[in-house]
Amino acid sequence: MNEPKTPVIGPEAAFVERLVKEAGITEDQARELIVFLGNNWASLVREARLLRKSART
Repeated sequence: MNEPKTPVIGPEAAFVERLVKEAGITEDQARELIVFLGNNWASLVREARLLRKSART
């Protein structure tokens, strides 16, 4: 079952928002990447772009 979304507050919210804007992915995708990769910005952007690219094909 889908769990209700927990609102993200504070610095993490800004991080999610920035990743969504810069990489063109959804908030859910951004949150999932942060869970897997942590706060390494270069890795997050790289994987987010690959994710976006794979969604287009």
